[in-house]
Amino acid sequence: MKTSIAYAHADILAKFCVEGDIAEVTPYGSGHINGTYYVRNSYSNFPDYLLQHINNYVFKDIPGLIRNIELVTTHLRKKISLIAGANPALEVLTLIPTKDDLFYYLDDKGGFWRLYIYLKETNSYDIIETEHQAFEGGKAFGRFQSLLADLDSSLLSETIPEFHNIESRLKTFHQTVEENTGELVKDCIPEIMFLNERIEEMGTILNWGKAGKLPLRITHNDTKFNNVLLDKNDRAQCVIDLDTVMPGYVAYDFGDAMRTVTNTAAEDEKDLSKININMILFEAYTKGYLKETIVFLTDAEIKSLIYGVFLLPYMQAVRFLTDFIQGDKYYKIHFKGHNLQRAKAQIQLLRKLEDHRPVLEKIINNVASSLKVNI
Repeated sequence: MKTSIAYAHADILAKFCVEGDIAEVTPYGSGHINGTYYVRNSYSNFPDYLLQHINNYVFKDIPGLIRNIELVTTHLRKKISLIAGANPALEVLTLIPTKDDLFYYLDDKGGFWRLYIYLKETNSYDIIETEHQAFEGGKAFGRFQSLLADLDSSLLSETIPEFHNIESRLKTFHQTVEENTGELVKDCIPEIMFLNERIEEMGTILNWGKAGKLPLRITHNDTKFNNVLLDKNDRAQCVIDLDTVMPGYVAYDFGDAMRTVTNTAAEDEKDLSKININMILFEAYTKGYLKETIVFLTDAEIKSLIYGVFLLPYMQAVRFLTDFIQGDKYYKIHFKGHNLQRAKAQIQLLRKLEDHRPVLEKIINNVASSLKVNI
């Protein structure tokens, strides 16, 4: 290892089966959960890598998390290898084993580390810029679900228990409101009332699942657009950030994607008048997503997609407001009242989505119907 590398990184990398020689290790990306570092190889005929320090405050069972990723990437690699013209090495994340034949290293301070092959000549975007990108994003996450549809979801553990369970989120929210009767609660009475008025409908997906109307599938659970790598031609190449891959309902992934894809403003936009719905991007993403999933989705799952569109901004508002009342313990804030501002922005987004509900439902149904004709 080169002496220019910080000792800790050199020592950690030495535990993995790295090919070539490491020239440089530098911080990488804009993620807020794990610490990520770009590892540049001295030799062009060997891969570069991404080294990650996994957040064991957020993720309590990291061996289970890694097993999930092993299961999913192995299955994806097998399925993609059977597709003419596909390249699993470019289209699936590759974990590098340690010299002890594990896919993570536990350091002497209790820190967990993993190493991926770095996928060169790819792009990721925090904000969708074109209709084509929206289509490719939908196609990427749809293909991800489709390729995993025949893998038993019970084999995967919950990396964050009750992550998208709205009953659990609301229970915490209401307990928080009851236990805090001070100024923070008084500052958000309208928002609390808005959320309480919609409790019944927001339980639709979970209730359908409990009733056996919706199958549990393997879902990504963090479908923001920058978790898709696009190639140099802006075509979908690889879905990344697999830490929250676990059993779930397909509408969760669809709704979470639409929460960011369609919003015309930032997640924490202060000027609520700037928040609206980009219908063109909604339709483009829906076309890409259903193009890949129509072959396996049930009618009930297709019907559930619109409920996911409303649920995910609602749930995010619940989470932001809960954190605001608790004193900003979970989300990193940049100013006082930031989580309240975030909650207000998500509520405004939900209002706009509700205003457009008939059109949004029509888009989903029309796209699904047109694709079913060709099955």
